[in-house]
Amino acid sequence: MLHVAVVGSGPSGVYSAQGLVQRSGPPDIRVDVLDRLPCPYGLVRYGVAPDHEKIKSLQNNLRTVLEEERVRFLGGVQVGPGGVPVARLRELYHAVVYCVGAATDRHLGVPGEDLPGSWSATEFVSWYSAHPDSAARGFVRDARSAVVIGVGNVAVDVTRILARGAPELSPTDMPQAALSALAASEVTEISMVGRRGPSQARFTTKELRELGSLSEAEVSVEEAELALDPAYLDPSGLPAAQRRNVEVLRGWAAAGPLGRPRVIRPRFFLRPVELLADGGRVGAVRFERTVPDGEGGVSGTGRFEVIEAQLVLRSVGYRGVPLDGLPFDPGSGTVPQSAGRVLRDGVVSPGEYVAGWIKRGPTGVIGTNRPCAKETVASLLEDAPALARREFAGDPLTALRAEGVRPVEWAGWQAIERAEAALGAELGRGGMVKLPDWDALWTAAGTAGP
Repeated sequence: MLHVAVVGSGPSGVYSAQGLVQRSGPPDIRVDVLDRLPCPYGLVRYGVAPDHEKIKSLQNNLRTVLEEERVRFLGGVQVGPGGVPVARLRELYHAVVYCVGAATDRHLGVPGEDLPGSWSATEFVSWYSAHPDSAARGFVRDARSAVVIGVGNVAVDVTRILARGAPELSPTDMPQAALSALAASEVTEISMVGRRGPSQARFTTKELRELGSLSEAEVSVEEAELALDPAYLDPSGLPAAQRRNVEVLRGWAAAGPLGRPRVIRPRFFLRPVELLADGGRVGAVRFERTVPDGEGGVSGTGRFEVIEAQLVLRSVGYRGVPLDGLPFDPGSGTVPQSAGRVLRDGVVSPGEYVAGWIKRGPTGVIGTNRPCAKETVASLLEDAPALARREFAGDPLTALRAEGVRPVEWAGWQAIERAEAALGAELGRGGMVKLPDWDALWTAAGTAGP
């Protein structure tokens, strides 16, 4: 029997576990899926917007894998400093697959970025998704206008959540504190700003169109600004996805005002150069107008524009962080690897593998993790005969418990689900409502925590 640990229970981790146990032939493989959080599913639970119920339903597919008899979910298990060292995992398992994602965000690197009222989109998403690491934040307190810097799907998500009304958010699993804060929000202007043109934006058309379907918000775009992009004037040469984006924006440019209480303003060809203070916190963002440079990028013009904002959310990408005990490439924010095999000083490290964003960088959509995990699993199975020669005494979980590790197993996670369903019923919100912090999760799971 081959014992494999998968570190991380998001899509890449679960797809890796699925590939290992749902193939035919020897050896018999048992997989322990370890996660720092007592809850599974990674960014599907803590990154997908609460009003995207169809995408969140992917949890049902991931659940099927984690309930497989040869898979164990072990939540609340820290790997690395303060928890189980990487070296110890290698002693307990024939192989370890690290699927730890990209846990931090990129910075703008401009003056004023650290002013109160300036946050990463990651922090905002964690707050409205009830990530237990997220402290209570006054994101929207005293804010009348917001600037979201970035034009990818995460930028669209946070823009949409800011613009939605409380009746639209109440049926979701959003934590009650975030719902109450957003219901009381006085933000009426939301600018979503990109440094390049509409034909180069990274949002998908489906996400973009949703901004035009909100009951309490309308979209306003400046056609003169869109027309700075040559492809806007003639989108025929664009790939289909970008052409559809341009068509959606063209439709909004032709529409008149609707008189709704909130306005979303997609802006383009503006590069942030400074966050400006007002009364000790952010009060505006200073942008430089850019123009296409003819090579797919942009260049500055020396002309500037200031957009008022008491809330600034940067959404300019994620970045992997080092895990103590694993090699790390600070340039790419990934673990050096070849076909999923971890490389130490350029040499394959037997029994160590990676999948997901920590392997390839923060690219693609949820489904991209499936072929990524498949490649890693193929490498591990190819190495299985050599890995199986190592002999171990007993069950790794028994050894972990003997060393003081108290994991939240699947029954504990099911208890958390029941508690969240009960909270939703108690609040009259029509569905489950996420528990907001570590203490509530540990209590529901029936453990005092690590």
